[in-house]
Amino acid sequence: MGRRWRDGRGELVVHGTDVRVPLELATSYRARTRGLLGRDTVVGALLLSPAGSVHTFRMRFPVDVAYLTRDLTVITVRTMPPGRLGLPRPRSRHVLEAAAGAMAGWGVRAGVRVSVSTEVSGPGTGRPPE
Repeated sequence: MGRRWRDGRGELVVHGTDVRVPLELATSYRARTRGLLGRDTVVGALLLSPAGSVHTFRMRFPVDVAYLTRDLTVITVRTMPPGRLGLPRPRSRHVLEAAAGAMAGWGVRAGVRVSVSTEVSGPGTGRPPE
């Protein structure tokens, strides 16, 4: 069940809750490399895909980092201050980043499943086929 999104915007849905979070998708090499670097904040969350680890070098604020499996189940959530290198997570296929403390408020924790909704569905639009 491979995920094939494109760079863009969407919505993160936390299963078992009514939580819906604005989401930025970074799927190209360039967008994943840039990530949150140089920003002062993030509105909602950023999904890096594919990704198994992250770093916070040159970042201006601490972030929550959730490592996700192929089926978007949270493996673990860590808060990382600027200037750190996260440990690679072998089962991680996607990484979700948000401002520090945000994920606890959304109910994002180990074992929780999330889903990604993009604004437009269909072939070539960034949303995986149903």
